[in-house]
Amino acid sequence: MGDVSIRDAHVEGPDLAALAGLLADGTRAGFCLALLDGRAWTAIELARHVGVAASTATEHLNLLVAGGLLAQERQGRHRYVRLADPATAELIEKLASMAPRRSSAPHSLPAVNRARALARARTCYDHLAGALGVAVTTAMTDGGLLDWEQGLTLTGKGTAWLEELGITLPSDTRRPPVRSCLDWTERRPHLAGAVGAAVCRHAFDSRWITRIGTSRAVALTDTGRRALREHLGLSDDWSRADPSS
Repeated sequence: MGDVSIRDAHVEGPDLAALAGLLADGTRAGFCLALLDGRAWTAIELARHVGVAASTATEHLNLLVAGGLLAQERQGRHRYVRLADPATAELIEKLASMAPRRSSAPHSLPAVNRARALARARTCYDHLAGALGVAVTTAMTDGGLLDWEQGLTLTGKGTAWLEELGITLPSDTRRPPVRSCLDWTERRPHLAGAVGAAVCRHAFDSRWITRIGTSRAVALTDTGRRALREHLGLSDDWSRADPSS
């Protein structure tokens, strides 16, 4: 039997190197992190966000779409891109939590405030993240709505809690009801999955939270503070990343 070359031995199977290569470029990685806000962006918006020319952004976006990390849709003359699906968002957030921290801290006051706002409360695709997301998950656990003993599960009390708030879960989704997502700023888990998405959507619809500018940072409103205190017993000292501190 002839020798099998190393090259031949690696022909079959998933091309993990190709996927890693898509995120090995700082511009493309920056696009994916920006798109974790769950919204669709134009190439021009993403170009401005990371500071590259529109033509450069288009080249990188074409690669991400071809590689399956992004999906695109057209409305008139405009092309919008978004993360392909929740699984892709989960992959990006997971990699972000494992990535080394940049050594250079932001120096300008606006940059510092943006970083603090993101750490305090943000969306991770379609669920809550940051200090607020972790605090809500902890409060749900302490209140017996979530159980971690045999993997993360929604308890019967948790199901009743959702119904009491009028939160319904989609019946046609293949997403798990609950999933743990490691928060990249807190380094502790926050709630993802269908329940995490539904709670986040309810928080927006009920004006518990509002977006801060065009970023994925969110602010907890006075209505939200009262609601979280009433429904989860969440005190006002949940944040360790208060922009005003």
